[in-house]
Formats: sequence, C-alpha cells, structure tokens
Amino acid sequence: MFQIVYKRELNTQVTLMKVKAPLIAQKARAGQFIIFRVDEYGERVPLTIADTDPEAGTVTIIFQKVGLTTNLLGNLQEGDCIRDFVGPLGAATELEGIRKAAVIGGGVGCAIAYPTAKALHSMGAHVDMIAGFRSRDIVILQEEMQAASSRFFLCTDDGTAGEKGFVTDALKKLLESGEAYDTVFAIGPVPMMKFVSLLTKEWGVKTIVSLNPIMIDGTGMCGGCRVTVGGQVRFACVDGPDFDGHLVDFDELMNRNTIYRPEEAESTACQGCRMEQLADAVMGR
Repeated sequence: MFQIVYKRELNTQVTLMKVKAPLIAQKARAGQFIIFRVDEYGERVPLTIADTDPEAGTVTIIFQKVGLTTNLLGNLQEGDCIRDFVGPLGAATELEGIRKAAVIGGGVGCAIAYPTAKALHSMGAHVDMIAGFRSRDIVILQEEMQAASSRFFLCTDDGTAGEKGFVTDALKKLLESGEAYDTVFAIGPVPMMKFVSLLTKEWGVKTIVSLNPIMIDGTGMCGGCRVTVGGQVRFACVDGPDFDGHLVDFDELMNRNTIYRPEEAESTACQGCRMEQLADAVMGR
C-alpha cells in the first residue's frame, strides 16, 4: 500500500498528488512513469512521474479525471492509500549533451514536460519552455515551469492568458527569429505533437515526443502499447515513451487511441454495473 501524503487540485479536472514510494523516488528519472491500481478490483493505469523528492521518499503524479479510475483516484484524500504503485518504468529521457532545448507542453502534457525542463535546467542547459492551454482557467504549473526554464512562453487558444495562439505559433516565431535548438521536446495531445514534429522537420531540428498509447502491463509483454516508428513496431512501455517525432506514425496512434472509446463511455455512464457500484462504495455515495 502506498500512502498519499499531499494532494492539491490544480484546476477542476486536474489533481496533483505526492505518494510515499521511497524506492521509486530514489531511482526515477525524467521521462519515466508508474502504473497504479486504486484497489484490488481496479484497472492498471500509467502516469508519468512529474517530480520526485528522494529525501522525503515521495513521487509526484499529476492526472486528469477523465474516466472511472482517475475519478476514483481523485476522490482519495491525504492519508488514504493506493493499492499498487509500480515503477519507475520506461526509458528515461536522454538529456546528455543538450545545451539548448525547447520544451513544449500541451494541457496536462505540461506535467510530463515539466520534469524534462527541470532536469535540463539543473544541468545548466538553456531551456525555452512553451506551454499551451485552451484558456486561463485550466493553466497548471505556471510557476514551476517558469522556475525550470530560461525563458517561459504561455499560450492559450482564446488569448485569456499569455499570447493568443498555439504552441506551434510560438515555436515558429522562435525558429524564424534565429533560435537554434539541439533538441525540441514536445509532450501533450497527439495532434499537437504531430504538428510540432511537422514544423521542426521543415527546420531540420531533432524532435523527441512522449507517446501515450493504450498500455496494460508496462513490461512489453502484452503488446497493447505498440506504435509504429520509422516503419517498425515499437513498444512505448519499454522502448519509450520517448521517440523521434519525425518517424512516428501519428495517424495510426490517434486511431488506436480511440479503439475503446465506446467501452470507456459505457463504463463512465453505466448505472448499476459492478464498477459503478464499486465507485459508489468508494466515493461514499
């Protein structure tokens, strides 16, 4: 059992938790993830490690409440325990030798981009952090991202915070102004990563994306997280989650990510089924 020692609502749908997991906190590096189960009946869900505190023995996770399991997790409080919390999993982000980088986060993907920016910044690299959100009311981690970057650029679709526009607009301006990056990291919704990669390919800039396919076991055995990169099948859980954005088949990934959408909608809307009854019991409804 893994105890929740700190909880903070970043907005109405996004929650930050610090979980007591000393062994993971000692070993985890930027880009890696954990898989959790709320209880013995729960599904296995992967979440990228947003931060660690080895001295306190805590691992920070940030998640959006979009389905039954993340809603169950979001209803737990400080002092409650998570049944399973396994990690660190996946390959750490390769940062060696990078002196100047643009780190781009979209929405909740900023929680994944943040540790990469933080790690690079602590290594002495110049980091331009670009964060994009639909509007001001869902902006998260702004102070943390500012502290982890040399320059911070905030974009919103509707212009209610920062510059109006998309992260690709901000990146294009920087490239057109003469900024030369060793690497661009793009983490967020799949369409966002696709269009960042298309832009950087025009400029010949190495681009790393963090992929989020359907994942079950996290050890490469089930094959659920397969993605096509450079015409070859790769497993995000063991070969990734970082991949060369110029080689990823994003259209295939987007199609595969929607394969269980009807079942997900049914699970969320179901009244009286076993999972709904379990949710009622856990949430005290």
